Amino acid sequence: MREYLLVFLVAASLTFLTASLLREVAIRTGVFAPVRSRDMHTMPIPYLGGVAMFLGLAASLLLAVGMPFLGRHAVVQHDALAVLLAGLVITVIGVVDDKIELPALTKLGGQALVAGIVVMQGVRILWIPLPGRIIALDDASSILITALFILLCTNAVNFVDGLDGLAAGVVAIGALAFFSYAYVLAYEQELVRATTASLLTVATAGICAGFLLHNWHPARMFMGDSGAMLLGLLMAMSSISFTGQMDPAALTGGGTDVLPALLPILVPLAALLLPLLDLGLAYVRRTLNGQYWFVADKSHIHHRLVARGHSIRGAVLLMYAWTAIASGGVVAIGLSNSAAVVWMVVLVVLLVLVWTVRPLRRQGSR
Repeated sequence: MREYLLVFLVAASLTFLTASLLREVAIRTGVFAPVRSRDMHTMPIPYLGGVAMFLGLAASLLLAVGMPFLGRHAVVQHDALAVLLAGLVITVIGVVDDKIELPALTKLGGQALVAGIVVMQGVRILWIPLPGRIIALDDASSILITALFILLCTNAVNFVDGLDGLAAGVVAIGALAFFSYAYVLAYEQELVRATTASLLTVATAGICAGFLLHNWHPARMFMGDSGAMLLGLLMAMSSISFTGQMDPAALTGGGTDVLPALLPILVPLAALLLPLLDLGLAYVRRTLNGQYWFVADKSHIHHRLVARGHSIRGAVLLMYAWTAIASGGVVAIGLSNSAAVVWMVVLVVLLVLVWTVRPLRRQGSR
């Protein structure tokens, strides 16, 4: 655990420090988030937060593979380097998009390129749990499902990045929930505790925490598409690498209960529940309006919460709460298998639902 804590602190501190420098670079080079009709900020804000997050990620992963605890495992070393390569490419694509705003299909093509880099490095989803059995995927199915999963997660985080501190906080909460699941599971099942999933999730939480100090409302800088797509990629690869390093038979204990084997896929999906829900609703809404799914609008979940009377900070904290319930609830129920935990989660859901419907404080601040 001490090694993971060190990775978290290095990721957070380096992201925080480099973000200050990159903010000045963004100001000098004119890399700003303009004020558009769908935006919630009222003045141009510097970008390049995503570059700082990648630098924090790179430093923490390179440190990790140099430590005996993590570095002695060849799979962890290999996957960490694959993540760095894919992360570098998607960060560069995001920076270009932040500067000149690439066409949506061009950006999607870049994301597909990153997915291709990942599968070419051998980091793939190898099995899928179904009721009563676990299906081992052939190469073609594994590559296709892995690529689609990466595209889904990458775009989901990008869609939810609409309020100060929203994307970074939501991903940090989800990443910590996933880390807790992977670490506790390894401890209880006497499995290897040094996994790529644990390393990636704790590093992801670290870069989010470091960047939040610059991005909390009122934000001093934005992560941009470079940061949002990087976070989506990291959450996807955490889940993908976990299925590649964990024996599904060990997760189920050789029994027929598929839930333990399903959790490695459910936890990241639960962590990204709101981004994925927002992505799905946007697709349906825009299709019904006769628009392409990538045509931006001002009807995302966070827009609706602010319109309902929540302040920007209140809407962000509310979405944090729903993320914590979804990801933390799945982990707690999956690991405890207790009816008391289920009822506790239900109670918290009801309380947060009341908060959602009736804002604690109505104000029009931006």
